[in-house]
Amino acid sequence: MRLPRRQFLQLGGIAAALPVPLGRAFAQNYPVRPVHLLVGFAAGGVVDIGARLIADRLSQRLGQPFIVDNRPGAGSNLAAEAVVRAVPDGYTLLEGSSSNCWNTAIYDNLTFDFLKDTTPVASILRSVGIMEINPDLPVKTVPEFIAYAKANPGKINMASAGPGSGPHLYGELFKRMTGVDLLTVHYRGAGPALPDLISGRVQVMFDIIVSSIEYIRAGKLRPLGVTTATRLDVLPDVPPIGDFVPGYEGIGWNGIIAPKATPPEIVNGLNAEVNAILAEPAFKAKLADLGAETFPSSPSEFAKYLDGFTEKWAKVIHAANIKAD
Repeated sequence: MRLPRRQFLQLGGIAAALPVPLGRAFAQNYPVRPVHLLVGFAAGGVVDIGARLIADRLSQRLGQPFIVDNRPGAGSNLAAEAVVRAVPDGYTLLEGSSSNCWNTAIYDNLTFDFLKDTTPVASILRSVGIMEINPDLPVKTVPEFIAYAKANPGKINMASAGPGSGPHLYGELFKRMTGVDLLTVHYRGAGPALPDLISGRVQVMFDIIVSSIEYIRAGKLRPLGVTTATRLDVLPDVPPIGDFVPGYEGIGWNGIIAPKATPPEIVNGLNAEVNAILAEPAFKAKLADLGAETFPSSPSEFAKYLDGFTEKWAKVIHAANIKAD
C-alpha cells in the first residue's frame, strides 16, 4: 500500500517536502506534529549526541520534526519525571540512558518508578568505557596498575564524573573485583575531570570513550583497557579489562523511552523505524567513530535488558554505598 505524501517538514525555518516511506501503517496517524525527545543532560555528552543522531534520521523518515529538548538536572531524573507525567500519545519521549536505571538505587526519594512507569520503545546504542591513566603513572597494563595500586593503597586518585555516573560506577566495579584501594574524586561531569587527569592531579579514570578518544589519540592519556568483553575497532590495540579481571564488564546504553500506556502501534512502529536506522551503514559508522555500537532490539527484549541491567548495578551501588548528593 502506498501512503500519501506528508506535510512539509519545517526545520530551522526551511521547509522541505519529504515523502513518507512505504510499509508503515502506523505513520498514517503518527506523527502528525512535532515530537519532543527529552534529554536529561546538557548538550555535548553521549546521551545528547545519541539523541540528536537518531532524532535527525527519524525526522527525515517520518516527515515531522523530532526535537531534542535538553532538560538537565538530578542525574536525568527531571527529564524522566517529565516523560512519566506526560500524555502517553508518543509526542513526549525520553532519550533514556544507564543513569535512569542506576538512579533507582541511588535516589531514595524518587516520585516515580522508572521501570514500572515507562514503556521501553527502542534501544539505540551501547556506550563503552575506557580505563585511562595519566602517562606519568609508571604502569602500562591493567595487571601492572593493580600491582602498583596494591603497593600504594589510598595513594591513587580516581576521577569520577559525579556520584552514580558511568565513570564512577565502572571504577567502583573495578575496585570491588580487584580489591584495590583508590581514592574517588568527584567532578561535575567528565569535562572538568579530564584536565585534572591530563595534568596529573588525579591518576586514573574509567571514562566514556566518546569523551576521551581525542586525548588518547593525541597521547595525552594512556589507555589500559576497555570495559567491554571484546576489543573495539576504534581502539584495536587496547585489551578488555576482563582479560585480566575475569567477569568485568561495564557497558552503558541509550534508548527511546515512552510514558506507560503509550499505544502499542506507536511503540512498535517507532521500534521498527529505529531498528531500520541502526541497520544503515552510515549510522553504524558514526557511532563506531564515537566508540559506541548500535544496539537493536524489540520492545520486549529492551525491557528485559533494562531489568537485568538495573539488578546488576544495584548490587554495585549498594555495596559501595553510593547515594545522591
